[in-house]
Amino acid sequence: MENLRELELRIEQYEQENKELKLRLAELNDFVENASLPLHWVNAEGIIIWANQAEFVSLGYKREEYIGFPISNFHADQEVITDILYRLKNNQTLLNYPARLLCKDGTIKHVLINSSVLWKDGEFIHTRCFTRDITLLIQEQEKKADLIYDLEQSETKLKIAIESTNLGIWEWNPKTNDLYWSEECRHVFGYPAEEKITFDTFIELIHPEDRSLVLEALRGAGEHGSDGQSYVIYRIHRFNDNGLRWIKAQWKLSFKTDRYASLLIGTILDITDVKYSEERSAKLAAIIGSSNDAVISKTLNGIITSWNDSAERTFGYSAEEIIGHPILKLIPPDRVEEEIQILSRLSKGERVDHFETKRVTKNGNMIDVSLTISPIKDAEGKIIGLSKIARDITEKKQEEQRKNDFVAMVSHELKTPLTALTGYLQLLTMRAKKAEDDFGIKALIRAEAQTKKMVAMIHDFLSLARMEEGKIQIQRELFELHHLIVGIAEDAKFLTSQHTIKSFGCEGVVLYADKDKIGQVLMNLISNAIKYSPAGGLITLGCEQLDGKIKIYVSDEGIGISPADQKRLFERFYRVNNSGIKTVPGFGIGLYLVSEILSHHGSEIKVESEENAGSVFSFYLETVRRQ
Repeated sequence: MENLRELELRIEQYEQENKELKLRLAELNDFVENASLPLHWVNAEGIIIWANQAEFVSLGYKREEYIGFPISNFHADQEVITDILYRLKNNQTLLNYPARLLCKDGTIKHVLINSSVLWKDGEFIHTRCFTRDITLLIQEQEKKADLIYDLEQSETKLKIAIESTNLGIWEWNPKTNDLYWSEECRHVFGYPAEEKITFDTFIELIHPEDRSLVLEALRGAGEHGSDGQSYVIYRIHRFNDNGLRWIKAQWKLSFKTDRYASLLIGTILDITDVKYSEERSAKLAAIIGSSNDAVISKTLNGIITSWNDSAERTFGYSAEEIIGHPILKLIPPDRVEEEIQILSRLSKGERVDHFETKRVTKNGNMIDVSLTISPIKDAEGKIIGLSKIARDITEKKQEEQRKNDFVAMVSHELKTPLTALTGYLQLLTMRAKKAEDDFGIKALIRAEAQTKKMVAMIHDFLSLARMEEGKIQIQRELFELHHLIVGIAEDAKFLTSQHTIKSFGCEGVVLYADKDKIGQVLMNLISNAIKYSPAGGLITLGCEQLDGKIKIYVSDEGIGISPADQKRLFERFYRVNNSGIKTVPGFGIGLYLVSEILSHHGSEIKVESEENAGSVFSFYLETVRRQ
């Protein structure tokens, strides 16, 4: 009986232990199934055979969507899962192996895998795999990497920006007086790169008149009352060459808990060119503001952008009334085409000098003006606008008109008695020839030549007056050039006894032009050749055929013309400034008339000359035919 009782007790004990074991096993299963750490098993074929709830929650799959499927279906990188399975099959243990898993919603989880294989009698049973989600950590690392990259990019951009603007960087500690200069800062001050810079050395480089200004600005910058950012402009003498430069220094304060700034961080910029440019601009503005001429600037489209005081006095508009308006507001309707042509020339970079025209004022009055217009260019040479200087020449024009009227009147009154005088001289010459009075003949011939000079001068004055009034007319006709040339050459022989006058090359040339005015041109050129060849010599009146045109020229062996005088030779009333010809008579209108007459024939007078080597004046005319 005792043995039976003992056996019953043992059975009860075993049952109790079995009950406790089942409870513990249930608790263990519950712990594994519901553990917060994702777990799964994979067999030798790579098929998932078990996973706990945390695995499903982590990846978002249901049990039936996960169990029984290849583990490779849930890895983002196939080479990774291939490597994992290879290692495990070779009895390796994985510790914190990084991998990327595919979630059901399409996102990717970054995990660390710890795994080993359950082997039984040398047979691969299944893996024991734990995964730890490190997605947030990876994302933070990526953000950090992006921030570091952005910072590096910003630093690079800042460095490029600083280098492109020639900014120098500096730091100064007000407490220790420690000073740091960047390479560009040293370059601006001309200070050697290998030498240490001190605050005292820096102060010595500042212009004596500006030292107290800089010291006061820097030492006062550390007070808490400051807004933390300041600047100062001062002069320095460079360390290496003592050159004077203007500097603009800016800084930002860095505060700690004490009442002084712990560090001033700033930049310096060499603004010498800007300073000198400001000075030049101020001087230019003063000159423009005080100028008696109207100074106006405008865009290429003709919109007025600036207007000085003289422009207001000249045209009557204030700057507020006219700026922003088209320049056409000042131009008479019948001269709009003229402005378009001027703009066309200026847009090509050309300059218009002393262009005389008319403009209209605010009250409708018409005034005469002389315009000098220049293109305004930017640093790259691109034309961005136009600058115009307008001088009111109304009184000058009126005075010239009065003078021309007077000259025309006097010339007309003189022409009649001179014509009569010429006739009497010719009669006396004929009588002297009959009487064989050699002295009388020579005297009368000289008197007639001088009379012809006066007639020619009067003719020039009358032509000038007609031209100024716009009354000059071109009467074209067909004529043989040779006959005109021969006649001019013969008449010219009466004006000189010291020169040899020859003509050639014009035979058979027929022109369609104003014969009298072309004759006037040739007589003026020969008269000048005689006057400006005081030592005598050969004067040639010749022609050369060239591509349907005839080149007509007059050459001499006289004193020649300097390059400076050649530029102004055909201006009205201009005379060559040469002490050797001060006694030569003339008013400086002959070549001006030559130029104007030829321009009405579509031609232009040219000059080739060297001082003391003679001159050649030439022009081209269209030929009709050669006979």
